[in-house]
Amino acid sequence: MRTLIQGGTVVSAAGSAAADVLIEDERVVALAAPGAHGWATDADRVLDATGRYVLPGAVDMHTHMELPVSGTVSSDDFETGTRAALVGGTTTIVDYAGQDRGGGLLEGVERWQARAEGRTCADHGFHLMVTDVRPDTLDELPALVDAGVTSIKLFTAYPGTNYSDDGRILQAMRRAADLGLMVMMHAENGIAIDVLRAEAIARGDTDPIHHLLTRPASLEAEAVHRMVVLAEVAGCDLTIVHISSADALQAAVAGRDRGLPVYTETCPQYLWLAIEDVPEGFDAARYVCSPPLRWRREGHQERLWAGIATRRVDAVATDHCPFTWEQKEAGRGDFTRIPNGVGAVEHRLDLVHQGVVDGRITAERWVEVCCTDPARLAGLHPRKGVLAPGSDADVVVYDPTATQRLSAATHHMNIDFSVFEGLEVTGRVETVLLRGRVVVEAGAHVGRPGDGRFLPRGPSTMT
Repeated sequence: MRTLIQGGTVVSAAGSAAADVLIEDERVVALAAPGAHGWATDADRVLDATGRYVLPGAVDMHTHMELPVSGTVSSDDFETGTRAALVGGTTTIVDYAGQDRGGGLLEGVERWQARAEGRTCADHGFHLMVTDVRPDTLDELPALVDAGVTSIKLFTAYPGTNYSDDGRILQAMRRAADLGLMVMMHAENGIAIDVLRAEAIARGDTDPIHHLLTRPASLEAEAVHRMVVLAEVAGCDLTIVHISSADALQAAVAGRDRGLPVYTETCPQYLWLAIEDVPEGFDAARYVCSPPLRWRREGHQERLWAGIATRRVDAVATDHCPFTWEQKEAGRGDFTRIPNGVGAVEHRLDLVHQGVVDGRITAERWVEVCCTDPARLAGLHPRKGVLAPGSDADVVVYDPTATQRLSAATHHMNIDFSVFEGLEVTGRVETVLLRGRVVVEAGAHVGRPGDGRFLPRGPSTMT
């Protein structure tokens, strides 16, 4: 099957130009200036992209489909979540598989693979959340690499469940360095945060807003600084995930300015939402995520956008971990019981493109932080995240002038509310190809569960 996408503007991290894209079966085979070829006569299918951007399929390097948490399970499974991702222009996700306390690493990966097998609409890989650092689990890390899982996640938050102390984190980082694994870090000072949470409950401050107020930006920044120091001692590559504050970004960038391989990820919720947007009372539960939203008046959003523009932020992912309103109700009367997470996997490309419309970033930087650098960080580049001869033919045809209003009434995620309800953005996905096959047409999913494949990953190519 030969497919020609013609008439569009190809946008890449390196630049933008009018170009046609030729695809054979599952791969991109050539790009050329319009009229400089005779491909149309040989093509089995021609897609007209006149007036549209043509960009590589986006890569979301941080999702949580079917994640058990707080006595429930995140509401998007691998089918519904990857379908929504595709409609939003994301053709690849890297989800977080989890180790059980007392269990092994490979057991966690196998459990997540069984959940995803034959059900994903988009391609997918896995990170592995290491929640129980022991000598025998660290001995499994070489087998993890052999299985194509080349990154592990550690936590300084959530004592009693995911938390690891500094000694265990250092041990894991050293083994990761030996094997070329990327360490993904959830950096908040969970020990101190638990004290603040307990004090709030004791005072009778049980409403959801106190989730946000008991996780201050200073305790995120402190943990980031500490993890950068430990990574320096261990000699490992480090990615600080879901950075929510200017303080935490500054702490991470300080390490990189010293020449350390420290990388940064933020999320749309931190770019667009703030504590000022959170309603009073229990309705605030829908905005509960960790790290929490920050005060707009303190300039966190402006600093994160500036970080994207100046390459201080390397990737925008979603930390997609949605829960329905019924699930959020578990925390009525005690904010510590609200399952943490918001849904954004469908809207990431559009929300960051609005930064282009608003003049905050260039179109090239939009593609770089949503497609190319996430693929590089995840060890998937140049197969993913770029349109080049030999890359997978994951292609998004994007209308940069269409307007849309985000709403739970129209989104495809399995959530009955939207934290972005009513937000109007400019730009919309029209057509998506996954390895050369049209899976989204006129904004509607036309693929099927099982279209997605598991992607064994190599080492990060950011360094």
